[in-house]
Amino acid sequence: MNFSVGTIVGIQRFPGSRRPMEPLNSARVTQDSGLEADHHARAGSERQLLLIEEETLQALNLRIGEVRENLTTRGIVLTGLDNGSILQIGSEVRLRITKPCLPCSRMDEIRAGLQRELDGRRGMLASVESGGSITVGDPIRIL
Repeated sequence: MNFSVGTIVGIQRFPGSRRPMEPLNSARVTQDSGLEADHHARAGSERQLLLIEEETLQALNLRIGEVRENLTTRGIVLTGLDNGSILQIGSEVRLRITKPCLPCSRMDEIRAGLQRELDGRRGMLASVESGGSITVGDPIRIL
């Protein structure tokens, strides 16, 4: 099995502090910003997008979007990618991995002990190298 190619199974936009994530079927991703209208979309940020594997969510009995990720993937191993790794989504969008996402204390608001359970597997943060449109079902691969 090839774990360097997968599929986007969820796209979620963060509208603002303490507000629920908005699930989307498709979205525009803006270069050096993030998802259009996402609270974390800012030029120069290391946290323009948060990606997590669906397999991690399933192992922890969590729903897509519950840990506030922007992109949920299936079939690709993101955890442990080196900073600077490039991901291609569909034919247009390229992301650069900036660092692992450290689970914050708000994870314990979802479930007691979840911050600790997510240690080392909260997902990866990325910046947008080239923007475009993405859709649930698009392929994602490590370049």
